[in-house]
Amino acid sequence: MAARRFPAPLRPYLDPVVASVRTVAGRVANRGETERLLLELDLTRGLLEAPPTSPLAAFRALQTPTLRGVVTALEKAAEDDEVVGVVAHVGGSHGLTATAEIRAAVATFRAAGKRAVAWSETYGEMGGGNAAYHLASAFEEVWVQPTGQVGLVGAHAEVTFLRGTLDKLGVETQLGQRHEYKSAANTYLERSMTEPHREMMTRIVDSITDTLVADVSAGRGLEPAAVRAALEVGPLSPDDAVARGLVDRIGYREDVYAALRSELAVGGEPTLRYVERYAKPGGPLAGLKDQLPGPRGKGVVAVVGAHGPIHLGRNGGPNPLGGPSIGSDSLASALRTAGNDPSVRAIVLRIDSPGGSAVASDAVRRAVQQVRADGTPVVASMGAVAGSGGYFIAMPCDEIVAGAATLTGSIGVLGGKQVLRETLGRIGVDRETVRAGRFSDMFSSDRPFDEEEWARVEGWLDAIYADFTAKAAADRGMPLAELEPFARGRVWTGADAAERGLVDHLGGLSLAVDRGGRDRGDEPGRRRRPRLAEAEPARRVQPAREQRDPGRGAPARRGRGRRRPGAPAAGRAGRAAGVRRADHAGPDRRALRPRPGPSGERKRGPEGHLDRSRGTSGPRFLPRSAFSSARGAAGISRTSARSRTARR
Repeated sequence: MAARRFPAPLRPYLDPVVASVRTVAGRVANRGETERLLLELDLTRGLLEAPPTSPLAAFRALQTPTLRGVVTALEKAAEDDEVVGVVAHVGGSHGLTATAEIRAAVATFRAAGKRAVAWSETYGEMGGGNAAYHLASAFEEVWVQPTGQVGLVGAHAEVTFLRGTLDKLGVETQLGQRHEYKSAANTYLERSMTEPHREMMTRIVDSITDTLVADVSAGRGLEPAAVRAALEVGPLSPDDAVARGLVDRIGYREDVYAALRSELAVGGEPTLRYVERYAKPGGPLAGLKDQLPGPRGKGVVAVVGAHGPIHLGRNGGPNPLGGPSIGSDSLASALRTAGNDPSVRAIVLRIDSPGGSAVASDAVRRAVQQVRADGTPVVASMGAVAGSGGYFIAMPCDEIVAGAATLTGSIGVLGGKQVLRETLGRIGVDRETVRAGRFSDMFSSDRPFDEEEWARVEGWLDAIYADFTAKAAADRGMPLAELEPFARGRVWTGADAAERGLVDHLGGLSLAVDRGGRDRGDEPGRRRRPRLAEAEPARRVQPAREQRDPGRGAPARRGRGRRRPGAPAAGRAGRAAGVRRADHAGPDRRALRPRPGPSGERKRGPEGHLDRSRGTSGPRFLPRSAFSSARGAAGISRTSARSRTARR
């Protein structure tokens, strides 16, 4: 007898439910049998950090794991008795900041007594493979193909200078910078590194190499001197790597899997499953508990993403094929939405940005301060880069967590313009200007600044730098005289920034969530660790309908009343800013402080609500490798031929 089927319009909704029920029923019927899982992690496809910003980016991101998803899955698998191990295919282009976060998750996985094996055809081919081997060294066992290499060679930086090209094109550059370490302007002004520029870049590559050596020596149980000795003669052949203790076994992919199957065969051969497809502990319906009302006082940690250059307005830009960017209106709205949600215990601001507009950065900083003033703690989590304006939006947070190899700092400013009159004249383009005000054409690319105009530019740069350093000193609780030597436009690694008080902790997003979700009334040692939400990708916090995006020009409306917590809300600012959330397993002792109304009575602002729908994967936005990140540090802020905005 044929099985009865649902009407066609209902099948997309009811068939998955029936399938889940059948799966659960099957498990109940065979609950004496436990499925054994061996997770597969393929990192050769890259890792995603930011959500997609265009259809093309979304298409390219198909089947690419997210950094957050990989870390969360490994942390959950550590607590799942069904998971017996993980085998990782290491490769691709990753930075040390991303690999450090995965290393921490692998350490948690191994601490639970589970097998962790890494393999690769080669850790770098005819060149460096620092990041790939940095990650592999965290695993219990490391394999390499017989024809491969171990490219543990240390970090390096390359800086490009365009002054010679611009001279040939007839481009006159007029840029001011504060101060000698603000090296982005050197790309257009110089033909080689200045002494401060060289000093800064040398320290960056030394610091990154120190981090690489320390992590590899800890992961492999070797003395740092032995790792440095191997680094000085790399890349290494497989046999040499084995002799030096950097690799355990030599073989091909089938050899790795055959050895694991043989080792884990006791109790039945495990089932292979990709990490990103790994079913969460508790079965197919485990995610339902996130939809059900929790006990009173349970809080969540909202993770708000800030990826790309900072500018005024809304996220994105006129180019549909461009990468992610940070619009001050969108990010500020997302922060307010999360702060106004009564279920949000704390906010983690995840930053991966080289900076941008000074005014936009200040608007975001003010939004962070307002959220904190209303009673919601904010913790900054830095990705590969959080410099200049990226540091500006992090410094007002309660705490700052950075990776040891994160590029941050760059407390400074630059601004000016490129004069193209001679360039255009060479190709027969003539222009004339008619003006009404004395300074109306001041930033025209058709003529250079005169002395009075240049004095005004210098004055603006001095004022912006003074404002930046004063606010940084106030936010970090340091005397200005103590902070200023660490400013002057200098880029620091996270490790060096921590030594100088510019950041508070070294770690990844998991540590930031932990710091944000801890009970701030507890004594040290009694803090309760928050957990990421069971659903992955994490859910987005959306703005309430009453709180319109200021970028759209509609006035805020507060007369519709509040929805129940958990109801879906209108608005795109939260989604565009990449707001995510994490469960906190602990009492919520923070009470949002109501804001005073027009007549003095206390009123709550419009609530943000949680969208329970599943998100989508992000674009191929790969964190820079150690040496390419250092190269990017030379251009932490940029200016275009027609730039009129001071850049942090």
